[in-house]
Order: sequence, then C-alpha cells, then structure tokens
Amino acid sequence: MGASQSISEKSFHEFTVKDARGKDVNLNAYRGKVLLVINVASKCGFADANYTQLTQLYSTYKSRGLEILAFPCNQFLKKEPGTSQEAQDFACTRYKAEYPIFGKIRVNGSDTAPVFKFLKTQKSGVMGSRIKWNFTKFLVDEEGRVIQRYSPTTKPLAIENDIKKALRVA
Repeated sequence: MGASQSISEKSFHEFTVKDARGKDVNLNAYRGKVLLVINVASKCGFADANYTQLTQLYSTYKSRGLEILAFPCNQFLKKEPGTSQEAQDFACTRYKAEYPIFGKIRVNGSDTAPVFKFLKTQKSGVMGSRIKWNFTKFLVDEEGRVIQRYSPTTKPLAIENDIKKALRVA
C-alpha cells in the first residue's frame, strides 16, 4: 500500500490547496501554465540563492506562461518555524517574490499534502518518492503532468533551459 494508491488524480490541476491566509485555491486556475512547484523554507541555507533566482525566473518568464508555486514546509530541521503568512511576508519583502506563497504543508510522512503525494508519485528522486530537503522542485506542464523533478541543490537558474523548453521558447 504505497502513497500512489491513495492518489486518484491524474493532473496537478485537480487539487485544491490553502493560500497563506488559509483560503482555498483551486489549482485548476493554473491550467495552461508551466509550473515550477517548490517546497520552501526561509531559514534554510538554500533560501537566499533559491529565492533570488526564483524571482529572476519569474520576472523573465511570467509573461510567457511560467508560474512559480511555493509551499512553505517546516519538516526539515524546522527551517520554516513561523506562520504561513510570515513565510509569505519573508519571501515578498526580502526577495520581492510576486509569485504565490501558499499555506504551510508537509511533504513527507502520513500527513503529506495530497498535492505533494501526487508530485512525488509522478517523479521519484534519489530517496525514492521521499522529498530529501527544502527546495525540491517539480516542473509541471500546461496539462498538469510532472515533466521533471530537481534536487534541493539544483539552483533555479540551472533549470532555465528546461523551463524554456516547456514554454516552447528555447
């Protein structure tokens, strides 16, 4: 009985998540967009490079159909200890993030957020389906299918060519 058995959805767009204020967001709103989905943590050592480069990518490719969806997570050495709103304020104030920062979630274990169960089922990583650390990234196509999964050590600008290819601007 693996995590894949509990996921019947066929597309990322079939999920509803909470925004930083606790309001429901239907991910179908992102249909037709290429998505970069990331579990983030403001106190992680990877935060500065990732947030800086995510803002750069978003500024460059938003008009071409890229959306970045950030999900704060406190599962890895408690690197996102504040509220969802504090995580959003951090990213938007310090890094000028204009992309959505959602409500805090769990990405591993029995209470993994369903949307991350789906992502992990679609593309496994070095540790199988488990998320290794903060800033694991998933590139999702316009139809909600996972194209690729990237490790926490892969910086956002290192996947720019994959994003351009998914956007058909390469």
